[in-house]
Amino acid sequence: MKYVSPFLASEELEELKLEIWDNDKKTFKKQKKQKKETKKKNEIDIIPVTIFTGYLGSGKTTVITKLMKSMGSDYKIAWLKNEIGSTGVDTELAKLENTTLVKEMLQGCICHVMLSALSDALDELIASKPDRIIIETSGSSTPAPVVFEINKDDRLKIDGIITVIDAENFSGYLDKSFTLKLQVRYTDLILINKHEDLDEETLEDNLDDVYEINLDTPKIFTDRGKVNPSLVFGLDTKVFNSSEIVTDFYHQEMEVDLIEILPKENYTKDKLETILSEYPKKNFYRIKGVVKSEFGYFVINYAFGKFEIISIKNRKTKPRMVFMGEDIIEYKSKINKDFSNLKESFKFTEKHLHN
Repeated sequence: MKYVSPFLASEELEELKLEIWDNDKKTFKKQKKQKKETKKKNEIDIIPVTIFTGYLGSGKTTVITKLMKSMGSDYKIAWLKNEIGSTGVDTELAKLENTTLVKEMLQGCICHVMLSALSDALDELIASKPDRIIIETSGSSTPAPVVFEINKDDRLKIDGIITVIDAENFSGYLDKSFTLKLQVRYTDLILINKHEDLDEETLEDNLDDVYEINLDTPKIFTDRGKVNPSLVFGLDTKVFNSSEIVTDFYHQEMEVDLIEILPKENYTKDKLETILSEYPKKNFYRIKGVVKSEFGYFVINYAFGKFEIISIKNRKTKPRMVFMGEDIIEYKSKINKDFSNLKESFKFTEKHLHN
């Protein structure tokens, strides 16, 4: 600011005052613009996070991969997948999609045990500079601990919590999983998946339980796993804003038996279809794996009696299989016969024994 002499004439003094005031206005406007640009830049740098929950076999991975395909090649998504066992499989499918980074967290659910590992994983995802981060929790995980961890990071913002349900099998597995009830209760949006093959009456009966747990949250039917991104992204979540629900989320036990093996021999698609059709869905909720074929590898994705076998080529990977369900140890001999001649690789983890 200029020095004003007390000996200036009144006209000169007024002119100088106007000049000073004009300069001050310009400076103020410039500072205001800079603050606005800084604020806008900081907002852009904040990465939105969408969390997908849902019970085993609900179709979370399918929904996510189809979302990625619909977003276009310019939109980059970093994807964090959580598995309760030590066998990662879905990464092979995720690598085919439009992602900057795909990372699997194994050996347990993202809960109190793995929060420190989650923090490290988030740093890795952020470093890939994605437009969005998607976190897919295991079937035995509730979203609350993940939300609390993300809220500590100024670089991230929870955009929405999405629960995917298997309309065909939801009612049959509701009594077996308290976690499933929490997933349906605490969410911004419920995606009703795998409904296409049900008649209207059966679908209505199966969804009665969903509405009983959560009447008010919006519910959308997927089209065989497809959903419009505009319905899923940009929800500005309000879930977990209240502290009174925190006590609802204690450390969850593993709710299914787990078998992990290392398959060895080559397979044809016909042979795999024959083998998988023999596993009863009342016992086997999920079977996932990567096995060798003559021309590369097959990725197996089995859920409650239905399955798909996807061929992937020109990539070296490690064959592995994981089985999830109830009383599946009774099928140990069959599993070894069908998939493995290395009995020492057979690993069984009983439900309620958290990894």
